[in-house]
Parts: sequence; structure tokens; C-alpha cells
Amino acid sequence: MNWLRTLLVKLLGALGVMLGAASLAFAAISLTGGDTALAILGGEDAQPSPQAIAQVRIDYGLDQPLPVQYLHYVGRLLHGDLGTSYRLNTPVTELIWQQLGYTVTLSLTAAGVSVLLAVTLATLTAGRGRSRNRLRQAVSGFELILTSAPGFVLGLLLLLLFSFRLHWLPASGSDGWRALVLPALTLALPMTPWLAQILRQELDDILEQPFIAMARARGMGEAAVRLRHALRHALVSLVTLSGFILGTLLAGTAVVETLFARRGIGRLMVEATAGKDIPLVLGITLLSAFLYAVVHILVDASYVLIDPRLRRPNTSNA
Repeated sequence: MNWLRTLLVKLLGALGVMLGAASLAFAAISLTGGDTALAILGGEDAQPSPQAIAQVRIDYGLDQPLPVQYLHYVGRLLHGDLGTSYRLNTPVTELIWQQLGYTVTLSLTAAGVSVLLAVTLATLTAGRGRSRNRLRQAVSGFELILTSAPGFVLGLLLLLLFSFRLHWLPASGSDGWRALVLPALTLALPMTPWLAQILRQELDDILEQPFIAMARARGMGEAAVRLRHALRHALVSLVTLSGFILGTLLAGTAVVETLFARRGIGRLMVEATAGKDIPLVLGITLLSAFLYAVVHILVDASYVLIDPRLRRPNTSNA
């Protein structure tokens, strides 16, 4: 039952991560400048009366000390209540559910594109043969460019080329696969170089192993050697990195969704932070921490499926 104990430990760790993330977000947004009650009433432009501001503070518990507000918030969390958005007067759970599908679709697409590109580049350029050094140098230069360029710069360049110059793809929107292409590429391209570099280094070592030489001696072609043997042995590292990428993408879509005017959790987070909408900010923070923890638990579970040796009990100390 070691696997059950391990799963329980990971679940408890995930709960700790979620609580820690929510606590840090609560502290950050509560200690920043600005009057939350004033933001709820529409800001200074709305010119609310002092009486209205005082009433809002009472209604939302903002007149209580911060530690008391925090304890009330944790208590609601334990009952599954994420609260109601200050600005939109809508349950936070409903707002998140409306936007979640867009962000998950974007993140999964970007992760798939990044992994596919990285596997292709690493498989083609792995090895220490002279014939591959030229291709490897060219690919390394391409990877250096992608690594050096910030994501929003890549997004702007993609917009200028494919939307404003060639008119192939829409510059904004959330509906249809065509509106997904540019945002997914903007997220995927910065991740691809370092994923390809790590995978290439792994393949370099694997291609020097004796079992690879035996496969070649049996007459197996180079493509089959790389895809059927070398890449299969590098799957554990690839899955580990893919899980990290997916977790990072899920939490890092704010810039891309804002740049391309897409619906999603990231853009909702930006708007909530600007409006000091504390329940919505904390709800999205909790969701991001939860998804990140779930991805890593699934990655750990997949190791057993990839490497059958991990299913055997450890009897070395018996």
C-alpha cells in the first residue's frame, strides 16, 4: 500500500500549497494601496458618499482587522464557499467556471505544440556525428532567438505578420480554432527551446548506450533507433518537463489572453486585481494552485505506466 500512502502525502501537500497560495494572495492584495470599498463602488469617478463607503465596509466585513478578515475567509473556504465578486456581484465559482474552458484549451494546445516541436528538434539534432553538427548549430541559433525574445514580443510579431500583414488569422477573439493558433504559439514558442535542450542532452547520453549500438548492429535504421529506443527511454524526463510546462502555462496565460483579447482565467485575474476584487483574485489563485498540484500528481502517477520497474516493490533492504 506504499502507493496509497504516497498519494495521501501528495494530496496533503497539494492542500498545503493551495492554502499557502491563497494566504500570500490575500496578504498581497490586502496590503496594496487603495480603498477596496471605494473600488467596489466604482472608484473615485463614481464619487460615492462617505456614508455609502462606510456601509460597504460593514457589509463586506472590510471594517474588521485583516487577521479577522483572513480567518473569515479561511472559514468560508473550509465550507467550499469562494465568496461573491465585489465588482460583478456574481459567485466566484460561477465566474471561474465560465472562463475555465478557454484557459484549459489554450494551455493544453500550447503544451502540445511545445512538446511536439521540442521532440522534433531534439530527435533530429541529437547525437555527436559531424553531419548533425551543422543542423544542430542552426537549430541552436533558432532556439537562442526564441529564448531571448519575451513572450509578448513574440505575440506582437505574430500579430503583425499573420493578422495585420497576411490576414490569415484573427487578431483577437475566443471562438474557433483559428483564434486559438496565435495565442497558443505565443505561449508555446518560449517554452520550446529549453525543453528541446534538456531532451537533446538526454538523448545524447542514451544514444551512446550499448543497447543502441546493438540495435544498429541488427540493421535497424537510424530513425527507428531514435524513435523506438532512444526517445522511449527519455519519456520519463519528457513527461516530467511536460507536467511542469502545463502547470506553468495554466498559471501564466494572463499576458496572452490580454494581448489577444481572449476570454479566460488569466484575463479575468488581471481585471480582478486592477479592481481589488479580493474574492475573485483569491478564487483564481486557489484554482491555479489546485491545477498545478493535480498536474504534478498525474505526472508522478504516469511514471509507473512509463517505467514498469517502478511497479515492483523494493526488496533490496529485505
